[in-house]
Amino acid sequence: MEFKIRRFIFRLIVVSFAVFGAPAVGGYRTGSGMAVHEDQTMPFGGPRTEEFAGGSGEWVLLQGSVGVSAMHMQLMPDNKVVIFDRTDFGASNLSLPAGKCRYNDEVLLEDCTAHSLLYDISTNTFRPLMVRTNVWCSSGSLDANGTLVQTGGYHRGDRKMRTFTSCDGGDCDWVELQQNLTVQRWYATDQILPDGRIIIVGGRRAFTYEFFPKIKDGNNGAYLLPFLVETDDPKEENNLYPFLHLLPDGNLYIFANQRSIVLDYHTDRVVKRFPPIPGEKRSYPATGSSVMLPIRLTGYPPTPYPAVEILICGGNKGGAYLKADKEHVYEPASRTCGRMRITDPNPIWEMELMPMGRVMSDMLILPVGDVIILNGGSKGTAGWEDGDDPVYHPVLYKPNEPDPSRRFSVLNPTTIPRMYHSSAILLPDGRILVGGSNPHPRYNFTAERFPTDLSLEAFRPPYMSPVYARLRPSILSIESASGGNAISYGETFSVTFGVLEPPQDGGGLAVNVIAPSFTTHSFAMNQRMLVLDVYALQQLSPLTYKITVFAPLTRNIAPPGYYMVFLVHRGIPGHSIWIRMR
Repeated sequence: MEFKIRRFIFRLIVVSFAVFGAPAVGGYRTGSGMAVHEDQTMPFGGPRTEEFAGGSGEWVLLQGSVGVSAMHMQLMPDNKVVIFDRTDFGASNLSLPAGKCRYNDEVLLEDCTAHSLLYDISTNTFRPLMVRTNVWCSSGSLDANGTLVQTGGYHRGDRKMRTFTSCDGGDCDWVELQQNLTVQRWYATDQILPDGRIIIVGGRRAFTYEFFPKIKDGNNGAYLLPFLVETDDPKEENNLYPFLHLLPDGNLYIFANQRSIVLDYHTDRVVKRFPPIPGEKRSYPATGSSVMLPIRLTGYPPTPYPAVEILICGGNKGGAYLKADKEHVYEPASRTCGRMRITDPNPIWEMELMPMGRVMSDMLILPVGDVIILNGGSKGTAGWEDGDDPVYHPVLYKPNEPDPSRRFSVLNPTTIPRMYHSSAILLPDGRILVGGSNPHPRYNFTAERFPTDLSLEAFRPPYMSPVYARLRPSILSIESASGGNAISYGETFSVTFGVLEPPQDGGGLAVNVIAPSFTTHSFAMNQRMLVLDVYALQQLSPLTYKITVFAPLTRNIAPPGYYMVFLVHRGIPGHSIWIRMR
């Protein structure tokens, strides 16, 4: 709603200027070497985060309780968020509609409460959804049509596949498919692929991968991945929820424990191995987090094989889970981050230090290309009652800052501890939606340490401060040869926008495209950001402009589906608009 009002106001302002006459329309062709790429997050010397007059961000409580703790979150292309928790802890605090109950629960013979909900971003309201089998520690991905494909879980849900498709009528709900996964998937990870399939990798006692939709072959659709056996620690695993990142050559980067590979899933072959990351373990339950840093697409046409860097932060040492779980001794979490350009001929990890140690944190790419790290604790590991000392302060990481000592900055703290089973996602307006936290086998609101939390908060990063209103662009429309908001690979498309402060030096603009993530257990599955090459900028009136950019060249770079397009002006992003790559 706020986005629509702002766009309407810009249209009124543009019309008022037209009454008095507009200057001659100007424009220029930039070619492939436009200066905006000197710094993809803050082109033309835009304000650095620590210099923002807007301070260090703001926390806003959206809902004191949505009735369900947010273990899993997925942003949908209609600006709603699917949120869900496990189903086997008893009753939640959100009732299902009259007449709807589950009768296959392991705790309650009849469960008439919801364990999933649909949150409406624009109205800050929610309604219950009905998920029938246990989705505890499951995985998910949007498919090319914008449907949430959700896989695995626990006990009766460990081989299940479910879908959720948004609808205008308001009565859409979960659909449980008749076909099952080949292997039980509990603590697995999903990634959409260039051909529209979804690959599901790993899980507890599942050293394999398989695909959705399922294929029939001699393996019954599941393929052994010895790498998952090699990275399995005795007694505490440390290789669950492996980090997956789809590479621009179409292969899959897989990280588990301390090691990583590139898998050619077409031929079921490991094509590259990387040196282990120094220091601590990084995968569940010594849970760190990972992002693929923004991919810059430059050249005419844009390069099909851009450089790729992986960033992995946090975690804990081997044995930390057993100490926390068996002895209630909580080891300090890791302060280290490893960064590796995996497209280099001989990649190595470059290590950096966060301001504080962190385990169970979420890492999200912001519209400006920075990485925010939030949630989690500074001691212990993931698991029931196994973490301690919550970290309330988010941390910002600026990957393009040349001085490593200035890459991290500490932002304003929340007042709510977000420990085990919390999550966070990027919203289309640039805020971060944060929820969850339940380190207990049941919902426990009187626990001395970290009571179950059912609230939702939003964190407004510094770039959302009102002091930057004049710099904040408002997208008015998108034009493409494919029509509407559909974008074809390799084409140019245009973004018409309004802004009160005119672009300086012929630009100061960046067009950043972000895929919505499925976030759970400290990993944002399918998250990726593409920085598009700018072809031209044209002034249409005193307050409106049109910027033309090159779309990604291949499906390997941008798998088919929905993306948020953020226009960033001098380091300040506006509200995004959805496009569909196809």
